[in-house]
Amino acid sequence: MDLFQESTDWAKALAPLIKKYKDQKHPLDYQNIYQLMVMVVLSAQDSDKHINELAPELFKKFPTMKSLTKADKSTLEPLIGKVRFFDNKAGWLLEIADTVQEDKNIPLTMSGLTALKGIGRKSANVILREAGVPPEGIMVDLHVVRVAPRLGIAKSKEANKIEKELMQALPKRMWQEIGMAMSFLGRDICRPTHPKHELCPVKEHCAFCQGKRQ
Repeated sequence: MDLFQESTDWAKALAPLIKKYKDQKHPLDYQNIYQLMVMVVLSAQDSDKHINELAPELFKKFPTMKSLTKADKSTLEPLIGKVRFFDNKAGWLLEIADTVQEDKNIPLTMSGLTALKGIGRKSANVILREAGVPPEGIMVDLHVVRVAPRLGIAKSKEANKIEKELMQALPKRMWQEIGMAMSFLGRDICRPTHPKHELCPVKEHCAFCQGKRQ
């Protein structure tokens, strides 16, 4: 860890970021936690925009977890066939439905969610955040994987390791919002190329902005 990182009070430095994006809904256009769970599974290695486009027809056919228990791959494929790795994801959704059975049984704990097929820590953190339950970790998506090392708050390039670094650097009161806030920053401002440094609310604390990290 360099001197820039050691001298940074990250809770204070990232407060403007949370203020900018606090309580902003996830880009997946869901109406309830059942829909969010399904969409999170489908969006892995695909785009939120694409999943939002196909979701209405999917949920018209399968509006609840109970209805999804009656599905099979032949009824799901016409609805999600254009999703990347749809065959695997169809299998995961059918197994989730078989396990959970009804919307009210959807687990809202990290251990309960990650026990389900197709749901890792990132997806579980998204669901817990959107459900408004106490956080058990910090959401790290592909945007956070880019943004966190640029800021200087993390050294790793791997999502689970970055999550641990963030959890060590930040108080638990920030965990629920900081992951999505960093994700929105990555989507809006801290782009892979030509980041908009002049618009960044945390540029004075950013190693990348200050020329101390590539």
